[in-house]
Amino acid sequence: MKNKMKKLLSQQGSTLVELLMYMGIFSLLLVSLFQILTSVLASQAATQGTSHVEEDGKFLLARLSYDIQRAQTIVIPATIGSSGNSLQLTISGVTYSYSLNNSNLVLTNNTETNALLNGYDTTVSNLTFSRLGNTNGKPVITTSFTLISKTPQQSGIETRTFQTTIGTR
Repeated sequence: MKNKMKKLLSQQGSTLVELLMYMGIFSLLLVSLFQILTSVLASQAATQGTSHVEEDGKFLLARLSYDIQRAQTIVIPATIGSSGNSLQLTISGVTYSYSLNNSNLVLTNNTETNALLNGYDTTVSNLTFSRLGNTNGKPVITTSFTLISKTPQQSGIETRTFQTTIGTR
């Protein structure tokens, strides 16, 4: 046993073959860790893009629904069957206008000027408001818009179209 310990202690370094083996194993480990890291980052970007589009879509639908339901009058679109890319409502004497400005949904009223409603990492396109209903009934608005994520992904850009129909109370 003492002889074996003396032999082990007397060896000072590693052979060239051992160094090459260690370097090969270490490089394989680094390559696999790099691949895992890149796939995690790509997955995170895809999740963020989807999340931003979903959150902004839910917020915009909720905001439009809230304002349309409490509106006393709908000024634009003015007549049944008409449609356009802007909406103008009167709520408690205050005029609210929704429109697109540089691919952002903008709300303008007497107290706020050009409040951006969508997030900084999404853009809005294909915004339409259509007036439905009958002449004696309460106005109903159908709104449709497309949200596009600005977050780059491997699978392409996250895009989703939202549509809803909302009536006044």
